[in-house]
Amino acid sequence: MAETRVIEAAKGWQAPNLRELWDYRDLAFFLVKRDVSIRYRQTLIGTVWAILQPLLLAVVFSVFLGHYAKVPSGANVPYPVFALTGMAMWLYFSQAMQFASDSTVNSRELIGKVWFPRMIIPLAAVLPPAIDFVPAFIVALIVQLAYGVVPPIQILLVPFLAVLTLVVALGAGLWLSALNVKYRDIRLVVPFLIMIGLFVTPIVYPFDTVPDSVQPIYALNPLVGVLEAYRWMMFPDAVWPGWLLLIPMATAVVLLISGAFYFTRAERSFADVI
Repeated sequence: MAETRVIEAAKGWQAPNLRELWDYRDLAFFLVKRDVSIRYRQTLIGTVWAILQPLLLAVVFSVFLGHYAKVPSGANVPYPVFALTGMAMWLYFSQAMQFASDSTVNSRELIGKVWFPRMIIPLAAVLPPAIDFVPAFIVALIVQLAYGVVPPIQILLVPFLAVLTLVVALGAGLWLSALNVKYRDIRLVVPFLIMIGLFVTPIVYPFDTVPDSVQPIYALNPLVGVLEAYRWMMFPDAVWPGWLLLIPMATAVVLLISGAFYFTRAERSFADVI
């Protein structure tokens, strides 16, 4: 008679099993590959959409805000360059958070049939936007050079900032993906929050246009520090963000740790609720 193995969920708050996640890394790779292929399947231009999205949005904002509304760009760069670089980073973050928040519900069939570390799902979900960010960043850099704006040496730090951004998105995504299983309102709330975030984050306008009295509260948005650091790395006349960068760093740590603990606790009931 074949041996039957029963897997029981631990009780109480438990730290995620990192060794277990590493053992299932092949599954994470498969999920990333699947998500990328499904996303661009039966599209006319495929991965070019990763370039067109920030490019077209930057054109729209350049016309209406840069040309008609005369919104300043800051850092002594042309407004199209300013808008395109900010939009590439914003789409990277927003899509990573959106994909992570939807990931558990979208994988309901897989969760209900086989056992594996459920945290693999949101971990894999944030990686396709990171892949899309690479060509979007390259195009933004080409446009910047075409306008005669040569980036400073600190552009070499962009990969580290991209990782920080991914950690913030993953931390938020762990919370949202776990909550989404029980409260399907999350699927409606996240797109709304992303839309609001587009206007309360200095993507298409510089941070220094925000009144001084409001800046300390406004800067609690972790993407403020990310974008200010990003422009310091991209534009030669941009200033070092200073304390603003500490906020996304602290937010990344808090969200990732708390999100991992909450997800580990909530995943015990996924198969029953989802």
